[in-house]
Amino acid sequence: MSKPAIHATPLQQKRRKGVFYELFIKHPILTLMIAPAVLYIFVFSYLPMLGIVIAFKDYTYAKGIFGSDWAGFKNFKFLFQTGVIYRVTINTILYNLAFLTVDIVAQMTIAVFLSELTNKYFKKITQTMLLLPFFISWVVAGAIVFNILSYRYGVINNVLTSLGLEKVDIMNNPTIWPPIIVFFRMWKGIGYGSIVYLANIMGIDQEIYEAAKIDGASIFQRVKYITLPLLKPTIVILILLSLGNIIRGDFAMFYNLTGNNALLLDVTDIIDTFVYRSLMTMQNYSMSTAAGLYQSVLGFFIIVTVNTIIKKVQPDYTLF
Repeated sequence: MSKPAIHATPLQQKRRKGVFYELFIKHPILTLMIAPAVLYIFVFSYLPMLGIVIAFKDYTYAKGIFGSDWAGFKNFKFLFQTGVIYRVTINTILYNLAFLTVDIVAQMTIAVFLSELTNKYFKKITQTMLLLPFFISWVVAGAIVFNILSYRYGVINNVLTSLGLEKVDIMNNPTIWPPIIVFFRMWKGIGYGSIVYLANIMGIDQEIYEAAKIDGASIFQRVKYITLPLLKPTIVILILLSLGNIIRGDFAMFYNLTGNNALLLDVTDIIDTFVYRSLMTMQNYSMSTAAGLYQSVLGFFIIVTVNTIIKKVQPDYTLF
């Protein structure tokens, strides 16, 4: 026996209409303020999603997006049969996990260090110097890396030569590049990333620290038993936000640091650089779109899965 349909009562309908009225009609200035952001997201995030259909077509310029021949899952099949997609996916995830771990530890350490400094001038100078690399583009950072590691002109090899030692071909050595990339990523973002933790630490009630000092707690004990536990919610939220992009790589960083060096592709090639090469070298728009769609779907699955796990363990820390 089927259950009777449940209809909203007049009071519930009135409340729903009341909420809509309160948010959009009664406050036109607030609606007008949010309109540009909504329009921006719609134009640049939702309208381009129509291009996803290219992933399922054999795209040609002459026929256009919707006129090209339907290919079904042919492009996805080719991606998985070649095996390249597995390598670039693993590289992307491992790099992002390394970035996440190193960034959290380094940025939190710097934030705690800055919060404990008493000399305000030294504190400001230190924070400024740490923040400066964030404003350097990856193009400039790539030039810096080249001038340091280059076989012929690099600072390291010039120093080795002056000491009577043999040069080292760092630029073409695949085993050494993962830690190099992780280091420069940390170097560039450590100042900016530490601001969030520092702001959180500054918001902690100073009376707690004063009480701990009176009880004889050392600086390390105050950090361990006061600062770190109170930073836990911020750390969890930042991890969740970072996991949302765990399948996406920083194309500008990888491309400007390693370029198109074929010797390094096994350890430095990520999904974003693979899509770029597919588009620029093979002119294969369908394959590039298929890889991009695969990347988006996998990222969505990861963030939903992690958020579900966090919801069961600690519901207060979930994103949705």
